[in-house]
Amino acid sequence: MSGPVDDTLLEILACPDTHHAPLSYDAGAQTLTCTECARVFPITDGIPVLLLDEATGGPGPAGTGTADGAGGEER
Repeated sequence: MSGPVDDTLLEILACPDTHHAPLSYDAGAQTLTCTECARVFPITDGIPVLLLDEATGGPGPAGTGTADGAGGEER
């Protein structure tokens, strides 16, 4: 398991979606979660993977969900 993400890096990272909201860091899970859309981005080998296609949770793949989450979920 890799070490913690640098605090300075965490201060400048933002969600890659159009709202560019701040991200919250979960050191135990090694993830970053958008404070607006709730997408969860993995941290792999100490590197945040801020690709919308790699995120889990939130409104779904880009262009398929809605900002308010009203797009529904597939199961």
